[in-house]
Amino acid sequence: MLRASEIQMRFSHLQQTVSEASRTCHAVTTIPEDVMNWVDELDKVCKSARNIMLSRDEARIRRCVEDLEQIGDRAQRACQQTGGLNARIKDAVSSMRSELSDLKRQLH
Repeated sequence: MLRASEIQMRFSHLQQTVSEASRTCHAVTTIPEDVMNWVDELDKVCKSARNIMLSRDEARIRRCVEDLEQIGDRAQRACQQTGGLNARIKDAVSSMRSELSDLKRQLH
């Protein structure tokens, strides 16, 4: 398990990545609703997860990251199912999903 300070640093970076993906999605007017909904959901849950990340409760932190990763998976699947999706959107969602997977791996 990562040290508390490392978890906070990684989670802050994850929040920035998720926020950037959300901003990117909102900047594109042609983004499909399901992609936007999953990215918005991930952004909302990520913001509310801050207290869990501060808790030092390893089980809650792992569960939270797993939940975030599942939402990230859904966002990525929605992107993959959408033909002709803007490359910036695909890259932003892929980057966000990679960050989630990396954090999860480091927590286990």
